[in-house]
Amino acid sequence: MVSSMARLAPLVTTSEWMRALPFATRLILQGDAAARTAAAAVWGVSFSQIACRALSQGSRATLWLGPEEYLLLDMSDESASVATLEHAIGNIPHALVDISHRQIAIEISGPFAERILNGGCPLDLDLSAFPIGMCTRTVLAKAEIVLWRNRADAFHVEVWRSFTGYVAGLLREIAREYYPV
Repeated sequence: MVSSMARLAPLVTTSEWMRALPFATRLILQGDAAARTAAAAVWGVSFSQIACRALSQGSRATLWLGPEEYLLLDMSDESASVATLEHAIGNIPHALVDISHRQIAIEISGPFAERILNGGCPLDLDLSAFPIGMCTRTVLAKAEIVLWRNRADAFHVEVWRSFTGYVAGLLREIAREYYPV
């Protein structure tokens, strides 16, 4: 499935400040502390108890999206097994949904990353207000995104596949102020 998904990925023109990230397994987990504890034992990454924070270990990450809701990312070549997680969580009430096909990731990096994103995102993205490890659902102009600051000068942007062209085009237009053609 990875190769077919990669072929279907919308085109994101790579530049010094923007690039499409490789295919990743994406899961939404909704569940209480018991479900998260059981999942973490298999997933290999714990779950933040602090709102709007991401934790990562190697190629995997857990992003807090809301009360008892997390986005699980596996950016390795090996697909995470939903069945393995389901087995680990067992009969503990939860919901686990594979959304790998729904969205792709774009990395925005460099000295103007905050400014480029703020051209369409209403959040204060200054490092003091949106530190490394912070993540949230937000909007970029008219598109819903998940925004995760994973380095001081870089953001991981999760966007629905059907909005990728719009988001990439908008970001390119904003970036013209900082990276003239």
